[in-house]
Amino acid sequence: MQSSQTSHQHGKIRRLRMSAVVISPIAVLALFPQAALAQQPNPLLPHNLSPWGMFLHADIVVKTVMVGLAFASLVTWTVWLAKTFELQVAKRLARRRLAMLERGSSLSEATQACAKKRDAVAQLILSTAREADLSNGIIDDGFKERVSLRLERVEAAMARNLSRGVGILATIGATAPFVGLFGTVWGIMNSFIGISESHTTNLAVVAPGIAEALLATAFGLVAAIPAVVIYNHLARVISGYRTLLGDASAQLLLIISRGQLRRPPALSDAAE
Repeated sequence: MQSSQTSHQHGKIRRLRMSAVVISPIAVLALFPQAALAQQPNPLLPHNLSPWGMFLHADIVVKTVMVGLAFASLVTWTVWLAKTFELQVAKRLARRRLAMLERGSSLSEATQACAKKRDAVAQLILSTAREADLSNGIIDDGFKERVSLRLERVEAAMARNLSRGVGILATIGATAPFVGLFGTVWGIMNSFIGISESHTTNLAVVAPGIAEALLATAFGLVAAIPAVVIYNHLARVISGYRTLLGDASAQLLLIISRGQLRRPPALSDAAE
């Protein structure tokens, strides 16, 4: 009789242990529901939230906006590199020609030194020499006015050629933020549409779409800020270059006013 009671108690203890084993996971899940849900992947969330992952997961319109802004940024840096090299070469040649004119060279000597040259100061010298040939070497007020007119036109043409391509930087700087804002508005609109379709307002579901939309604005700022800075820098450099051309024109007018169209004969030649 006692042995049967003992076996009955042992069976009851085993049943209680099995119930505890089954109830324990349920109790843990009840105490930590968020931890249990966090372990399950949410199909509504993107797996990669890096900039490249957000770009790949973005809408086709937002992708197009970001690709266009990346291309605009590439154009900006290409123009900066090309124009910086071109301006350095042009300013070096202009200073060399200006130093030659300041040494007191005559117009004929300057014309010989600049024959078949295409730089700006050389064109100023050749244009002055051309007007001198057409005027038969007669220096009067009309001749000086005609030379001044020629020099102004050559200066304007050379500065315009050197400024070619710089205006696109102003366009990029002015429009890139608005293009990026368009991509952001489109992406946020799609995010709200996704919220309505998924019937959830969970921030973890909404935030990735908004982040992808804001990435377009970031692309717009990355394209616009360097474009504005580089445009202002190139505008200052081109203004300095035009100042050099103005100094060269002033030196040519001084040569004309002195009547130095031709260098006077040397002392040895005069003695003979």
